[in-house]
Amino acid sequence: MNKAVFLDRDGVLNRELGDYVCRLEDFEVLPDVAKALRILRDRGFLLIVVTNQGGIAKGWYSHEVLHRMHEKLREELSREGVTLSEIYYSPQHPLHTGNSLCRKPGSLMLEKALARFDIDPSRSYLIGDRERDVEAAEKVGIHGILIESDQSLLSIMDEIN
Repeated sequence: MNKAVFLDRDGVLNRELGDYVCRLEDFEVLPDVAKALRILRDRGFLLIVVTNQGGIAKGWYSHEVLHRMHEKLREELSREGVTLSEIYYSPQHPLHTGNSLCRKPGSLMLEKALARFDIDPSRSYLIGDRERDVEAAEKVGIHGILIESDQSLLSIMDEIN
């Protein structure tokens, strides 16, 4: 079985701007992200993004804009030798689409990835900047690591082995 590090997006991989990053020009990958992800890759982890993007349900931005942000993320990481195995996102928001098992703290995005990539949750981690990220991880037996928004991932490398 594989092991993985699941990563929330806003505040973990890119700069947190409040509720959502709504425009491509505001999407900024945080310093040291590629370096930290290379370390994790070299330790044998798959790298998988799991992100709530309720701004889509609110009509603040489109799936197309979101895909362009994710393409920018993939391109910037690729230039540094890092490949993401997958990016899962939930476009739902409880006030607009009702409750969803996909949206964190729901665990459906994680469950899909665990099955698709044959991942052992007991050897895997989720890094997030909100309690709901850790809650989702714990529901499926993944180790949750809570960080501050925009905290350098390099500061937690000792917690992941």
